[in-house]
Amino acid sequence: MNAPAPHSTELPADGPADARSADLSELLGHVTTSWDDQRRLLARQLHDSLGSSMTALTMHLALLTQQLPADKALLERSAQMKQLLANIINTNREMQLSLWNDKLEFLGIQAAIAELVDEFRQQHRLVARISLPEHEVAYPRLQAVALLRCVEEGLRNIAAHAGASEVDVILDDDGDQAMLTVRDNGVGIGAAPPTPERHGLRTLRERALYLGGTFRVAPAQPGTTLTLILPRAGL
Repeated sequence: MNAPAPHSTELPADGPADARSADLSELLGHVTTSWDDQRRLLARQLHDSLGSSMTALTMHLALLTQQLPADKALLERSAQMKQLLANIINTNREMQLSLWNDKLEFLGIQAAIAELVDEFRQQHRLVARISLPEHEVAYPRLQAVALLRCVEEGLRNIAAHAGASEVDVILDDDGDQAMLTVRDNGVGIGAAPPTPERHGLRTLRERALYLGGTFRVAPAQPGTTLTLILPRAGL
């Protein structure tokens, strides 16, 4: 008797054929794109307005401190204010990055993924390997965002549920399609309900549908593998 096939969940691009399902997929794709645009705009506003204002305040405080009399209490209060402003600047920067990874725009998808994986490695103290194309590939923003969101969601789930000690993030591009794989050696998806029903993974599914690609969640030996495939035709 053949052993039962391992549980996996594949999310094809074509989906149901009826018009209502197609309309809903189109709507969800539009919603996720609009959401990304709003996050990008808010991050830019935080940078241009709050960030520049905090930097200016830091400079003004430094000038004022130079004019203060040699009074210990005043100098200590000035140092406290300087530290408070530095904390606000750091928090603002963290908020910007949580909304929108600016490396994606200025340095490309490979630099953005590399930084994300490196930060994950340092934060969770595990082995995190990364494999990227030898040459930078230019993707339209929608495709680049989908690839980065896949990495983010995969790493988020690994940190929350997998109990993994090793992670692999692989981006392949053969000119016809881009394939992103996030694989861990954790506990795996087992007999749990299909994980793409979770909101984050469901959103990835809709991104793939909207862009004419596929999103797959499947068990590895051991662990779990997330795979996002996006066609390059017409991009």
